[in-house]
Amino acid sequence: MSATLTMTQPDDWHLHLRDGAMLAAVLPDSARHFARALIMPNLMPPVTTAAAARAYRDRILAARPAGSMFTPLMTLYLTEDTQPAEVAAAQAEGLIAAVKLYPAGATTNSASGVRDFQRIRPVLERMAEIGLPLCVHGEVTDPEIDIFDREAVFIERVLDPLRRATPGLRLVLEHVTTREGVQYVRDSGAGLAATITAHHLLLNRNHLLAGGIRPHFYCLPVAKRERHRKALLAAALSGDARFFLGTDSAPHPNAAKQSACGCAGCFTAGNAMPLLAEIFSREHALSRLEAFSALNGAAFYGLAPNTSRLRLTRVDGENLPPRLDTAEGPVTRFDPGFASAWSATVLPSAKEPRA
Repeated sequence: MSATLTMTQPDDWHLHLRDGAMLAAVLPDSARHFARALIMPNLMPPVTTAAAARAYRDRILAARPAGSMFTPLMTLYLTEDTQPAEVAAAQAEGLIAAVKLYPAGATTNSASGVRDFQRIRPVLERMAEIGLPLCVHGEVTDPEIDIFDREAVFIERVLDPLRRATPGLRLVLEHVTTREGVQYVRDSGAGLAATITAHHLLLNRNHLLAGGIRPHFYCLPVAKRERHRKALLAAALSGDARFFLGTDSAPHPNAAKQSACGCAGCFTAGNAMPLLAEIFSREHALSRLEAFSALNGAAFYGLAPNTSRLRLTRVDGENLPPRLDTAEGPVTRFDPGFASAWSATVLPSAKEPRA
């Protein structure tokens, strides 16, 4: 088994950085390994306008560690009141890389999301015209639908009709969690891709629930049966360019996670790459990690690969501290239950990542 892998520095195509004191605390974990990240807009209030995205980007840049060249790629939060002209102008400015669709009530800070999908048709049609991707949290929120079935039902009821009604729309099914989701992407033509998280490659619902509830494994979409995890793993290992990394790293203070109504989210930013190296190494597919984490996503979003490099090295149980202390309280880093056997180090280059 190879002891090192030197590869193109990766990007994170789904990241929650929060804001204020939490932003300042968690950003170094992402900047440690990732050159660029697609920043989720579900703040309170959400990032719904170009002005809000511009201001949020400035706050992120101001919070970068000294010497960091980490590049935030911004998104707008899609509401039923979003105007096509606002979206087009933000893209023309080079301000945003995508628009994010949250079904109302699907996850953290999604109350301002979409209930009537017909009302967003004009925005989606304009996005198809200008080639701006739509990132989708793919779950229905119908209370009659079992939480473990919400992704599959969303594909049938919402995603497939939406794509048929808007030819040419480029779309990412984010944090895919089911065999049905993987197969739908594989069966679709160009223009549809999916992100996969590190934690969904490691967890099934037994890890979350068997032997006691583990709140730091709880995320949305929730981890599914083992057959679904295996389908995700096969997709990530396949080399298929339509599947790429989006960590969905989502920090919450422990008091919010370990409560009677705990928040959804796994904080994986700081150890996602070592964990992925372990996963791919165990499957004898370490050479495919570069495509999954550094090449496929950049190609989908029309960006050049980063010129900087990341070196992954086998070590004996090197780990970050289990908790990150923040002004809002401690945040627990994701722990899969085994010591990571890899460390990751960015190797500088003469050129900077292209935003």
